[in-house]
Amino acid sequence: MATVTLKGEPIHTVGELPAPGQKAPDFLLTTVNLTDVTLADFRGKKKILNIVPSLDTGVCATSAKRFNEKVRGRDDLVVLTISCDLPFAQERFCKTEGIDNVITLSQLRNREFGTAYGVEIADGPLAGLLARAVVVLDERDTVVYTELVPEIAREPDYDEALRHV
Repeated sequence: MATVTLKGEPIHTVGELPAPGQKAPDFLLTTVNLTDVTLADFRGKKKILNIVPSLDTGVCATSAKRFNEKVRGRDDLVVLTISCDLPFAQERFCKTEGIDNVITLSQLRNREFGTAYGVEIADGPLAGLLARAVVVLDERDTVVYTELVPEIAREPDYDEALRHV
């Protein structure tokens, strides 16, 4: 169990992020087209998992937009923004904001991602959503960098995450 804060108040996650050097846990998440994908669907590419509580919040929206800008032109890399938002809301967000370098994925059908990655919020007003985190994977799905953002209302360290891809 990890502790982060929401506007200074402590909240807890169900576990810990996978450690650098570990094989990333597999997942089953849903795309905006309502198809399910696993980690294997992104095989051979470096991956940034941009994990957020909800794209309907300012900081989450900003993180998706910032990663979208920063990875433009990187064919060797995929950014997966993962939340509990419905795929319809994720698609609307991407269209409205012109997001075209980030793939949004939802826990719509399978809630195991948050547990496997240690980011499901266990208590407080956001219980059941995902804590803000970044997990960077190499092309063999080995974890090379993680950041559990200590204050949910803060943005992740984009430059540090990108330094590891």
